[in-house]
Amino acid sequence: MCPLYSNTLPPELMRQLFMVKTGHDHLGNAQSLPSIFPKTVSPMVTIGPTGERHLERAHWGFVLPQKSTRTGLPIQPKAVNNARDDKLKTSRFWKSSFEKRRCLVPATSFCEPKGKKPATYFWFGLKGEDPRPPFAFAGIWTFFDGIYGHEPRKTLTSTIITTKPNKLVAEVHPDRMPVILEPHRYQTWLTGTAAEAFDLIAPFPAEKMTIHQSGEEMKSDHGAGP
Repeated sequence: MCPLYSNTLPPELMRQLFMVKTGHDHLGNAQSLPSIFPKTVSPMVTIGPTGERHLERAHWGFVLPQKSTRTGLPIQPKAVNNARDDKLKTSRFWKSSFEKRRCLVPATSFCEPKGKKPATYFWFGLKGEDPRPPFAFAGIWTFFDGIYGHEPRKTLTSTIITTKPNKLVAEVHPDRMPVILEPHRYQTWLTGTAAEAFDLIAPFPAEKMTIHQSGEEMKSDHGAGP
């Protein structure tokens, strides 16, 4: 669910939209990202130690250690890019991050495939005057320190919260959709209690969304220019 999204926002616009001071923008020379897949690096908005918002680069997917069923020895970890809303309070893998480390994941559209060989790719986004109105997914983050990619790595990792789909998304993916937050909910998601944050998890209204484009071989949001 939600294995692909885009973020074509320039850093200066992300700073404006998410009220991040220039000194707290750690993205560097961020490029337009029309295709963001799991295990790649993308922006997220976090709350720093002093309570101010920061823009950070994060590996998309919490790193889940794995062992060989044959030998019992560690093997290449798995990157888990989505967290189900019904697991946030109970799963040890998600619970601490949901309670202490919530983030916003900036985006301009997200993709759901339908069918196989070939699949049809549907790019969803918000309605508005702009070709791709920006928005933010509800996310959580954590810090990984261990062996990944067969070498030691220390990195920030993020994941996107999913919930049941609205009517528009359900026509393509009947099980889940990413949680999209209204701007006036951002601060509560970032700094509210776990109970307050959980109350924000709901399908985004279908009437406020649209399908920007669809077709085969569309693993990039071709219309998502800055």
